[in-house]
Amino acid sequence: MFWFLLITMVVVVAAVTLAVVGGGDSEVLPEVAPEQLIDPLPATRPVGQGDVEALRLPVAVRGYRMADVDDVLGRLGAELAERDARIAELETALSGPGPRGTATGDAPRDGEDGA
Repeated sequence: MFWFLLITMVVVVAAVTLAVVGGGDSEVLPEVAPEQLIDPLPATRPVGQGDVEALRLPVAVRGYRMADVDDVLGRLGAELAERDARIAELETALSGPGPRGTATGDAPRDGEDGA
């Protein structure tokens, strides 16, 4: 009886070991393709608040995939810089001419070079 239990235990341990290690030609756990960013930010229109709220970055073994995060942050940074430049341009156009009134044809005062 002792020998039967010992041999049974050795067979079970060997079967579990082969299953975990992946004995034979077939793998027990096949390699999984890395997660990709499924719904990136739209390339044909400006990014909106809904786009950022709906964005879900794929997770890697140790956090988020750096390439996807870099792409998203680069795109958002470029869009924000473009919007800031446009806002500054519109504010300048809205404020009108400078304080000297050069747009109305006033000549510079004495001691001013007009620049």
